[in-house]
Amino acid sequence: MFKRRRIFLEKARIEQMQKYDLHCHLDGSLSEKCIRRLAEQADVTLPQGELREYLTADPACENLAQYLTKFDLPLACLTTKTAFREAVKDVIKTGEAENTVYMEIRFAPLLSVSETLSVRDIIEGALEGIKEGCQSSSGKAELILCGMRHMPVEENIRLAKIAADYYGHGVCALDLAGDEAAYPVRQQAEFFRTARELGIPFTIHAGECGSAGSIWDALELGASRIGHGIAAAKDERLMKYCAERGIPFELCPTSNLQTKAVKSMKEYPLRRFLEAGIPVTINTDNRTVSNTSLTEEFALAAAALDLSKEELEQICDNGRKAAFGEMQRIQGQS
Repeated sequence: MFKRRRIFLEKARIEQMQKYDLHCHLDGSLSEKCIRRLAEQADVTLPQGELREYLTADPACENLAQYLTKFDLPLACLTTKTAFREAVKDVIKTGEAENTVYMEIRFAPLLSVSETLSVRDIIEGALEGIKEGCQSSSGKAELILCGMRHMPVEENIRLAKIAADYYGHGVCALDLAGDEAAYPVRQQAEFFRTARELGIPFTIHAGECGSAGSIWDALELGASRIGHGIAAAKDERLMKYCAERGIPFELCPTSNLQTKAVKSMKEYPLRRFLEAGIPVTINTDNRTVSNTSLTEEFALAAAALDLSKEELEQICDNGRKAAFGEMQRIQGQS
């Protein structure tokens, strides 16, 4: 009883903390209500039965590939500029409800391109969602545009060049997502060279379920942050390198458990990273697919790793400092 009461009090306190969600996928974070509305507009027939079963990772999920199947239905509903606007507003509203003061919402425009919907349409629809969502919210949000590992590098380069027109105007960075094992990051080296030439910072999904070598590759290509980075725990030299250079890690505890990046929270490397001096952040990854919130992620880590109030506050501050939008403001003042 005492333990349950302590966790309840911990969650209540965490909910009041000003939090930063730097790793939040749009299509994995749409509320059930939003998906029903978008499905009706897109003339998508929803499966019979409990909709949440088709949106949330199964407790028996065995790997990242299984986890990613839960994106199929939300993606099928994102077929218009208006849909992207409404989707972004929905995620901002969800974050505001738990005092998430800043979000970087990421998604892959290339996955939704059609004959009637261009990359620019998608980005502009999402930016309308940022504008309208933030007008009615106390928080702020920006977009990270994801290239995909399985896409031809030429397509990702095209995305980077289009993103340059919106950088600093709601788009804050680029990313690379997808199957880490099947598509090594170095296959997309020209994508990142283009991003560097355009002056757009980027994070890279690396070390989520892959090796520490994937993180080394991401850093050598110029990543400012690392998405997940769990595999760094296997390489002391890599941890020291990231700590010395202040490379933020975007950790997502529930997602990492579901994809089997770690077997249990007892093995979760957050405390090791923190004690090594790496500026770790805690994030949701996919609010709906993982059936979580930023408060839940902080509470999970706090309970499992016995994090102190000061450590939780430090992690929140790491999020503030690691935000790409914050980096832009600092550069503008210098």
